[in-house]
Amino acid sequence: MTAVDILKDLKNRKYKPVYLLHGDEPYFIDQVSNFVEHQLLPEAERGFNQTVLYGKDTDVMTVLNAAKRYPMMADYQVVLIKEAQDMKWGNDGDDKKGINPFFSYLENPLPSTILVFCYKYGKFDKRKKTYKAIEKNGLVFESAALYDNKIPAWVEDYLKDAGYRIGQQAALMVAEYLGNDLSKIANELDKLMLNVAKGQEITLKHIQDNIGISKEYNVFELQTALAKKDIFKANQIVNYFAANPKNNPIVLVLGNLNNYFTKVLMYHYVRDKSPQNVAKEIGVNPFFVKDYEQAARSFNYAKSIQIIGYLRDYDLKSKGVDSLAGHGELLKELMFKILH
Repeated sequence: MTAVDILKDLKNRKYKPVYLLHGDEPYFIDQVSNFVEHQLLPEAERGFNQTVLYGKDTDVMTVLNAAKRYPMMADYQVVLIKEAQDMKWGNDGDDKKGINPFFSYLENPLPSTILVFCYKYGKFDKRKKTYKAIEKNGLVFESAALYDNKIPAWVEDYLKDAGYRIGQQAALMVAEYLGNDLSKIANELDKLMLNVAKGQEITLKHIQDNIGISKEYNVFELQTALAKKDIFKANQIVNYFAANPKNNPIVLVLGNLNNYFTKVLMYHYVRDKSPQNVAKEIGVNPFFVKDYEQAARSFNYAKSIQIIGYLRDYDLKSKGVDSLAGHGELLKELMFKILH
């Protein structure tokens, strides 16, 4: 079951008495949590029938006492625990004095209470009796992080749901530039949509104008210049980065280049060099296979490994390890080593 499926059921008033939302990707957990907090109950009922707790400020007995209350002049009450990964969960199952009352509740939860645990940035231990009780009597949703090659499709779906279209290359640029932080991507797309008429196709120019990606001087153009071993263009772009560090932080540049050259290295390992197979093996859109083919011609297997080593070294230097050079100087040094 996906977050979309859970939201669909909640909108149709198909409720479970207990929800455990856990996993590495906070975006989907926040999606469900925000709906539960702001839309599940009518506004007039929230004052009496909604309790929001935070994990670091609560414990299982506080949650239990809230969950065992009956709704006031309504069919349901909601108990929402945010940041549940910080909560002191206590003993799992039986305690030293007898049956654990919290575990007993999870074994037989009140149908009039909707109890939601938001356990972010990690997975709940599936071996625990608590997990198994929620899985048996409620609903467990694991919010898994998306692989990088799935981000462009997610961008397309996100905009489609909002009534927009986006070109394939534009979606790939968003994914490459913003990384795999879905909350960050959604925030940037929301701001972009304020400046684009609904129903219009979002283009590369829209992204360049609204998400701060320079048309000529961005990390994708740098990758293209490196693949062609265009020393003049690569240095032009790096000089621009050095002069505009806020818009081109070194951590972003190094991260993108590491991802790029890792794929170039993977290309060397692929035996079947057909575009469809390469796209599948290295996790890119077939549209970009020719770019990696060009890069692989420019940087052989040994050089690709060497470059990845350089990127790791300069990542450490950018954090002050064995270097006091500025970020602009570090990028210039790195480009020289990559290109020579």
